[in-house]
Amino acid sequence: MFGKTMLIIISVLALAVLSCSFTVNLPDTGFKTGPTTTDEINVSYPASAGDVAELTLEFGAGELNIEPGIGEDLVAGTAKYNVDELKPVVNTNGNQVTISTGDMEFSGIPDFRGDKYVNEWKFELGSAPLDLLIKAGAYKGEIELGGLSLASLKVTDGAADVNLSFSEPNLVEMKTLRYETGASSVRLEGLANANFDQMIFKAGAGSYVLDFSGELLRDATVNIDAGLSNVEIIVPDGVSARVLVDRGLANVDITGDWEKSGDDYELAGEGPRLTINVNIGAGNLELRNR
Repeated sequence: MFGKTMLIIISVLALAVLSCSFTVNLPDTGFKTGPTTTDEINVSYPASAGDVAELTLEFGAGELNIEPGIGEDLVAGTAKYNVDELKPVVNTNGNQVTISTGDMEFSGIPDFRGDKYVNEWKFELGSAPLDLLIKAGAYKGEIELGGLSLASLKVTDGAADVNLSFSEPNLVEMKTLRYETGASSVRLEGLANANFDQMIFKAGAGSYVLDFSGELLRDATVNIDAGLSNVEIIVPDGVSARVLVDRGLANVDITGDWEKSGDDYELAGEGPRLTINVNIGAGNLELRNR
């Protein structure tokens, strides 16, 4: 029931993203709101985690805030909500920890854009190695992952407004960074600091900024697949980069020192090389360096 209704939520908000003049009258959900409750969330590292713990955050709709912590817990923070069905549930199975929004039975579509419903997670993550998976629906996210030890990162969301950054270097080598989103506004910053081997970014209609600032420690490959959207790629001065574009009907706009040869764009630099493959059906691709 939750999955089907969440698809409806995402579809409604996606249409709103695509057209600023589009309005929707959301039906009553049948939710009973009450006083806002704040739960303390403290999850220790699983005893059987070995070298790497696996953390999954399943967040439906609302506001999600994540940042590095200073304690020894895997997760520490709070969950604030005013509907009993939104109470988070923590499950541990071996080295796997899942924190999810409670079991909800919808009779309509919840509107988190106003003040009626409250669902807000504020979590700090520990610095021990982990694989992080974030599965979210229609939400606003402020996510800072710099200084953690992420062996892998995967984010899947629907109609979202997200700022995700690595303001400091990831402390371990990340094999894969994968981000899949629907009709959203997403800004990813400090991506060189993520220390990934491969990055995969898949997106529907929306506005996306991929900023590869930070310290590029090794050669890395990025694959971008976007629909009708505006995609801005930022590469710092001095970084060796190559962007190969399969652009369909999309327009390509370049600013800075990029050298163009057909649909191949190169930026001269020293050290490790960043190779970016872009498949964009329509819209705009902006290449920047600074």
